Amino acid sequence: MCGIVGYIGYQKASPILINGLIRLEYRGYDSAGISTIESDGLSIMKDKGRVRNLYDLDGIDDLKGTIGIAHTRWATHGKPSKENSHPHQDNSKTFSVVHNGIIENYNELKKFLIENGYKFYSDTDTETIPNLIHYYYMKNKNTGIQRFLEAVRNACADLKGSYALEIICKDYPDNMIVTRKDSPLVIGKGNGENYISSDIPAILSFTRDFYLLNDFEIVLLSRDEAKFYDMDLNNIDKKTKTIEWDATSSEKNGFDDFMLKEIYEQPTAIRETIGSKFSENSKCEFEELNFDKDFLSNIKRIYIVACGTAMHAGLAGKNAIEKLCRIPTEVDIASEFRYREPLIDDKTLCIFISQSGETADTIAALKLSKSHGAKTLAISNVIGSSITREADYCLYTHAGPEIAVASTKAYTSQVILLVILAIYFAEILEINTEKVNSLKKEILTLPKKIEETLKSSSQIEDFAKKVYQEKDIFFLGRGVDENVAKEGSLKLKEISYIHSESYAAGELKHGPIALIEKDVTVIGIMTDEKLVEKTVSNLQEVITRGAKTLIITNQKIDESMFDMVINIPKIDCFVSPILSIIPLQLFSYYIAKEKGLDVDKPRNLAKSVTVE
Repeated sequence: MCGIVGYIGYQKASPILINGLIRLEYRGYDSAGISTIESDGLSIMKDKGRVRNLYDLDGIDDLKGTIGIAHTRWATHGKPSKENSHPHQDNSKTFSVVHNGIIENYNELKKFLIENGYKFYSDTDTETIPNLIHYYYMKNKNTGIQRFLEAVRNACADLKGSYALEIICKDYPDNMIVTRKDSPLVIGKGNGENYISSDIPAILSFTRDFYLLNDFEIVLLSRDEAKFYDMDLNNIDKKTKTIEWDATSSEKNGFDDFMLKEIYEQPTAIRETIGSKFSENSKCEFEELNFDKDFLSNIKRIYIVACGTAMHAGLAGKNAIEKLCRIPTEVDIASEFRYREPLIDDKTLCIFISQSGETADTIAALKLSKSHGAKTLAISNVIGSSITREADYCLYTHAGPEIAVASTKAYTSQVILLVILAIYFAEILEINTEKVNSLKKEILTLPKKIEETLKSSSQIEDFAKKVYQEKDIFFLGRGVDENVAKEGSLKLKEISYIHSESYAAGELKHGPIALIEKDVTVIGIMTDEKLVEKTVSNLQEVITRGAKTLIITNQKIDESMFDMVINIPKIDCFVSPILSIIPLQLFSYYIAKEKGLDVDKPRNLAKSVTVE
């Protein structure tokens, strides 16, 4: 949702904070601000709009403080405005706070604080936090840093909901306190300095050594040290974890946009995710898993739970697991999963997919599944993220940092990892051996075939220029191609703001065909030779009604029927969604560019959705 950055060290803080916010702007971009400790107390510089607006604020260049906190916002409470932007302060301007998350009981806390003489100047839930800290600070008779720690601890004990907090106090110019619950926060360890962020890429250029915070941990930071406490303020021993990501992955490297760069990084992301998990002549291996035949034979049902694009990857996983392993598999939207009373017991395996590993709905669904005795497996792109620490088992995609809000390489990496997981299960169960062996050979050809598919870019751009002004576009497919239609439709909505719908092609005549009229654009996906004739027949119905058609296929068809056909390499249907989605990613990208839109930061969306 929002992004937060902090710094405590010997350098001037403000340039580091703003640079960090720029790297985190994909998490929120309707307002931004920083607060530093200066010689005369706390300073605050903030405004609505993009992070770059901070450079225009009077006095921003005069800041000399070496301790500071920063925030870029994606509104949940209160419209985008200077008053609602972070950081927020208490009435006495003793504390500055930035917050990622939602305080669910803020109205109750606000009422309590007003009754105790506090005033509020914003519409946010966050403004209750510095005032609550101040309330407990003034009641505390201790002296020294313990007073600060206890005030933060007592305030956090009253908060219901989610939070990642950075807090500075004018009375303690050499310290900062950070804490979290259900919202991401990491600390990068430097030499005589510490960096804090809601996401690793924002500070990866400064350090590779990170402390990964757990829920309810409170950290007292100085320039040289990070002291960890639980909610009773008992000391916790915490070790750093080295992150191997390449810091240059967070740069555009000559591409116009992160999204385009990440589309073209998919051959590498797939190679890295396949890794050394198998060869043509060896069985699939996951060192992270200790599954055996008895364990898998006892599993009666698998749930794949995720949100948005990750859920669409789950649909490809369902196809592979059911067909290769013969285990009933359901795909659920995480936000609905908890509330439909799913049938979960100790014979259930629940797989949770989240690119960031911090998706609030998915984490909540995971906790529910564990409470019912299910085995839980997390799939994420972020090492040490909340979901991977909560699950019984975890697997990582190796897509590298994904900065654009609309997911591309993370999605295809999730698909391939799920298919490889299905192969692993099938080999343990000793079923479908011939199919599994042929599929492994196909998977090893994927990176080269992705590179070949990317060569269709100019054709896609030409078609996008013809249809970018349209108001409605439809996506059709059958079998695995319907899943790709869903993801293609979502991509188009996300970054072009064109209304689009996806349908199983066979359902067209059961209602949606009423929406087809002359010059409406319909996109068809056909990669399954068993279904291609049926899909062509369905598309003939829209052509008869005057629709323009774009076809993504690797099958032999009469191309003269359609306005444009994009041919992709032949590949097994289990992994064809990885190839067939690429022209649709490019299609969405080029339409958004034709419309002059911000491709990497679409309106109303943020990269990591850490609130429910």
